[in-house]
Amino acid sequence: MSVYTRTGDDGTTGLIGGSRVPKSDSRLEAYGTVDELNSWIGLIRSQDIMQSDKEELIQIQNKLFVIGARLATDTDRVDSKDHLPCCEEDVKQLENEMDKILSGLPALTHFILPGGNNPVSYCHLARTVCRRAERNVYKLSQNVDIPHEIIKYLNRLSDYLFVLSRKVSYETGAEEIAWKA
Repeated sequence: MSVYTRTGDDGTTGLIGGSRVPKSDSRLEAYGTVDELNSWIGLIRSQDIMQSDKEELIQIQNKLFVIGARLATDTDRVDSKDHLPCCEEDVKQLENEMDKILSGLPALTHFILPGGNNPVSYCHLARTVCRRAERNVYKLSQNVDIPHEIIKYLNRLSDYLFVLSRKVSYETGAEEIAWKA
């Protein structure tokens, strides 16, 4: 299988289902940002963090591939909801994981500045890319039928990445610096 196809040399790309759209299409911005987010999460996973966190991140990366494929599908030609699901249980999984993490962390009493060390900073970078992905998917949903669970999942994932940044900060002894206006 060749990596290059040359079919995109004209400024278009193929969607799942066979239709072609311009590379400037908002659909590509949405799933491209999800792909970027997946790469940032891979960078977090390659850091010296707890194995259980790495395993959770692998599950998240797999779900992001499903979301990306869903966003890359021309739903006028292909029905992908059954074999590319993103559902309320996925959102609940993130909420449960956050609840578990937060039960072992000191209460947050102020806004904190992103940073502390590389793994913590990567969590914050992924969080901000996740927010951008959420905005792009929401914008796309105004013209294309996008399951609301995908938007909810991305919203919750950005919260999870913030909570993970706090967990990693706590476990590595990185200082959380309070924001001061």
